[in-house]
Formats: sequence, structure tokens, C-alpha cells
Amino acid sequence: MVSIKRVSSTDIYANPWLSLREDEIVRADGSPGIYSVIDKPAGVIVIPRDDGRLYLVEQFRYAVGARRWEFPAGTAPDRQSLPPQELAVRELAEETGLRAEALIQIGSVDVAPGFSSQRQAVFLAERLSPGPPAREHEEQDMDARWWPVADVWAAVASGQICDAQTLAALTLLSAFDSTLR
Repeated sequence: MVSIKRVSSTDIYANPWLSLREDEIVRADGSPGIYSVIDKPAGVIVIPRDDGRLYLVEQFRYAVGARRWEFPAGTAPDRQSLPPQELAVRELAEETGLRAEALIQIGSVDVAPGFSSQRQAVFLAERLSPGPPAREHEEQDMDARWWPVADVWAAVASGQICDAQTLAALTLLSAFDSTLR
């Protein structure tokens, strides 16, 4: 049951990655309000797994002013909409150079439902072969490496891995494969 009705919507800003709108709303009790919403196209998170290891990338995240270890993830350029599996293949190759023979969707994540419409499909990538990455200009500082699963959990416990999307994807992977718990 929807308890909020949109009365109007105003586009505030847009760039190649996102748009921002402000919606005037009426709540279930009749009181007015506003919501600011960041619209981003659907994206993917890809978990490369091989022989008890997970492959993560690290890059500087400007908004928090720090480097973060994450699973490869992203959206199509220029706010395009691509089929999730196609986007997963693209992001995996772009950020890591890896190609997967097996790509299984294990869930989805609402990235930040309090202020963003973006949803990401989560894929497990296995039977991997290496290749050269084709990173975007914004990813020029990216590093990447294999992590033993136990080291990933230790990095989560210590706060070294704290990216919300990566933590959510890791939770989905644990639900999918109980041997990772």
C-alpha cells in the first residue's frame, strides 16, 4: 500500500551518471512534504570467485575522501539501460579484465532507498579467465587483487572493507553459499 502520493516533480540537475529531482508529496494523513530523489540507472555488482578467493577492486571515493575495497560494480554510460547480465559482463571486463564462463544472478540490492531509486543486480562470476582491464578515465587509480575468503571477512570485521554495496553483496553470497559463513 502506497502511503505517499506524488503531486508534482521538478528536475533539478542531471549529468551523464545521475539526475536529481524534487517531488512535492502528500502523506497518508494529508500533510504535504517534499522528497529529493537521485535517479540512477539500474546497475550491477559482480562477485568474482575462484578457488576460495574473491576478487576486489580498490579506488579513491571522492565523496568520502578515502580509498575503498569493493566488488566490481557500475552502470552503463550516459544513463543507458542495459540488460543486467550484459552489464555484468561489461563491468567485470572493464574493471578487472576477467571473463566469466558462469555468471549467476544471486540477488539484488536497493542501493540507498531513502534518497535514490537505484537498484543493482548482484552476480556471482565463476570459471574466470584473465584479460586486460579497460577502465574508464575515472577509474585510472584503481587497484585490484584476489583475497582469500577468510581475509575478506577479517577486513569486514576490522572496517577495512566498509562499502555498503559490497557488504550487501557479500551477505547475498553467504545466503547463496552457506560454506562462506
